Amino acid sequence: MKKILISVAAGVLICAGTSIAQVAKKWGIDKSHASVTFSIDHFFSEVPGKFKQFDGDIFFDPANLSGSKASFEIMVASISTDEKDRDDHLQSSDFFDATNNPMIVFKSSHIVKASDKLYNIHGELSMRGVTKSVVLPMKIKGRMDNPWKEGYEILGISISTTLNRSDYGVGTGSWAATAVVSDEVEVKISMELDAPIDPTL
Repeated sequence: MKKILISVAAGVLICAGTSIAQVAKKWGIDKSHASVTFSIDHFFSEVPGKFKQFDGDIFFDPANLSGSKASFEIMVASISTDEKDRDDHLQSSDFFDATNNPMIVFKSSHIVKASDKLYNIHGELSMRGVTKSVVLPMKIKGRMDNPWKEGYEILGISISTTLNRSDYGVGTGSWAATAVVSDEVEVKISMELDAPIDPTL
């Protein structure tokens, strides 16, 4: 019986070790070289904006997509269109309802390679109390050793997509109409990531 218990315990430890080993490389976000921006049409003009506060966890290795994953959190109250009255209105219950829904959250389910430099991140996006499945196309802009940080490397990524604000209830009442504000919102996430160089890769 003792030998059986030892064998089972060893098996559990091996499995646990294998599971940990399968997690892809973790990358940190260089906030000084990262942005979350958007643009939306108002009548016939394009209004740009950004979110100043965001964070995320990114585990990515092109050779280990099964162990790769990503999550992002964006603070609604950090929205900025360079117009205070408009920013306050966007945070109100007419749009994002920041008081009751302070965060926009994305969590990946899996990542699929589309081409050498393009990967589709499948997951769920939650905004204003609504969660929907989305696919975020992530383009690899480049990868190199960090010239200012010995033993580290840099990975540049860019995500561009179009979201329908009405799908998430962003814009209620008269603001639900698209005559003034477009339904489609262009979103772009640009990030410079860094991580220690793995000598085994």
